[in-house]
Amino acid sequence: MTDATFPSVPGWIASLRGKILVALAGDPTGMAPYVRAIADGDDTGYFVENGPAWTVHAGMGTLVAGIRALLLQALHPGALAGVHDWSRYREDPIGRLTGTVRWVITLTYGSRTQADAETRRVGRFHQRVKGEYRAGDGSERAYTAEAADLVRWVHLAFTDAFLAGHEVSKKPIPGGPDAYVADWATAGRLMRVVDPPRTRAALRAEIDGFWERGELRGDERVAAVVRFLRKPPFPGLMGLSYRVLFAAAVATIPRRYRKMLGVRRWPLPVLALTRFVLRVTERALGSGPRAQDMARQRLARLERDGREAA
Repeated sequence: MTDATFPSVPGWIASLRGKILVALAGDPTGMAPYVRAIADGDDTGYFVENGPAWTVHAGMGTLVAGIRALLLQALHPGALAGVHDWSRYREDPIGRLTGTVRWVITLTYGSRTQADAETRRVGRFHQRVKGEYRAGDGSERAYTAEAADLVRWVHLAFTDAFLAGHEVSKKPIPGGPDAYVADWATAGRLMRVVDPPRTRAALRAEIDGFWERGELRGDERVAAVVRFLRKPPFPGLMGLSYRVLFAAAVATIPRRYRKMLGVRRWPLPVLALTRFVLRVTERALGSGPRAQDMARQRLARLERDGREAA
């Protein structure tokens, strides 16, 4: 990338960018090996350039969405049991975050070959995840990370969170919210979700269906996750910004689920504060190359090779 493409920025912006990218991608430049590899794929990928998934996952609302997704996912005791029993999120929260980011980035911006390989990587880990949990009705049940209801719940919670997080930023989505839900349904199918919802109304109806059937619950394990997520994992200004993002995530969650989580909305204009934080973050991240730039390099190369072959 040339200096003309990514002009110099103040030192504090560059420092902030590095800290954010270490948290998200495990690399202060944002160019972890898997991100650089996106430029090398040999097909156009599952998601179209500047389409709904590209737009939402490039937006700063993902910072709110990541917190919201973890909160909502925790309400299913089976999904939470898998995290509690098998995840190292308490000892290495950044490591777990970067693993999830890698999956999202690769599926969204990588080639189909790269996305399929990443899906298999996640699937190999999921094959080991199994145990028992106490269901919402109090019964003891066995679980595996590949169980259809758990995979479905994770997909629903993720999709709803990223849609809600993007809406906090008040940025448009090509085709609107339904287009994003339909677009990201592709990721659900890759993770073996059968007939994932394709509209926002259908998505939220399915989430409410879990609640209506008594499959969700709030308990001490959920409270422990909330306490962990509430505590900023960063010092200084980033810690303050994280508190705002956490409050914004809570504000976007419907009241019935907030009650189960044991959280309340801030009385302050948290969404307005969040948009300010997201604008600062966007300026920082926009000062250097990102995954979508690697994807555009691949698409330009494929188009150029196609013209030359013709």
